[in-house]
Amino acid sequence: MDLAGYHVNIVDAGRVRLDGGAMFGIVPKPLWERRIAPDDRNRIPLAMRCLLLRGHGRTILVDTGVGDKQDAKFEDIYGVDHDHSTLLGSLSALGIGPADVTDVVFTHLHFDHCGGATRRTEAGDLALTFPEATHHVQEAHWRWAHTSPRESASFLSENLDPLEVSGRLHLLSPGDSPFENVDLPVVNGHTRGQQLVRVGDGERTILYAGDLVPTAAHVPLLWVMAYDVEPLETIREKERLLTAAARGGWTLVFEHDPDVASARVVETDKGFRTTDESAELD
Repeated sequence: MDLAGYHVNIVDAGRVRLDGGAMFGIVPKPLWERRIAPDDRNRIPLAMRCLLLRGHGRTILVDTGVGDKQDAKFEDIYGVDHDHSTLLGSLSALGIGPADVTDVVFTHLHFDHCGGATRRTEAGDLALTFPEATHHVQEAHWRWAHTSPRESASFLSENLDPLEVSGRLHLLSPGDSPFENVDLPVVNGHTRGQQLVRVGDGERTILYAGDLVPTAAHVPLLWVMAYDVEPLETIREKERLLTAAARGGWTLVFEHDPDVASARVVETDKGFRTTDESAELD
């Protein structure tokens, strides 16, 4: 679709599997498994759905999936599926090579959101996947990623260290946006300093919802993840943004839903729900 001077595409970066109980927190399993069925290890399939914006002289990639530099044990634990799709393969299908990307925006630095931004060379060294790109992340989140014991298993040095020494890391403050017609709302419930991506022209708006609303099943306010560092804050942030989305007719892009790429939301007497679910942005 074309919006606010950008051509917008969804880019599939593969699939992972995470524990369903962790993904749905206090929601009972008989409820959440109706929406996304688990495997025999209680893991649910999750997309790694990135966003590509081309316009205003920029080629902007939002999040990069888990990448392909992890070992077989890691890929087994997290059910990494490269057969479904790969980040570079999906970009190539759109005519985009690694050197064409001018900007990478990280919602946050958990491995399933940033791992694809770095790769291993034939010599085994770590390098940037997108060597010409500026990589944008909130400064508060960058600090959090280096100090949070709660999330240390999600912040991997092989993802962070190459960014730090690259000279291509750009740290943002709340309210900053380097891009025309793009806002980067900051939320703190899932992890400190997560930035979402909102693109709009005054008439239409897309919100790339990151891990604030990772799947369509997480639209109800109380359906939050056990991974969240501040679940009550997540609920407050969801209420604020979903209210704006429902009133403004925004389209939400779900980064992790295995089936629903995007949808609008409406507010009913029973809370928020999705409508106009579609596999593509139109």
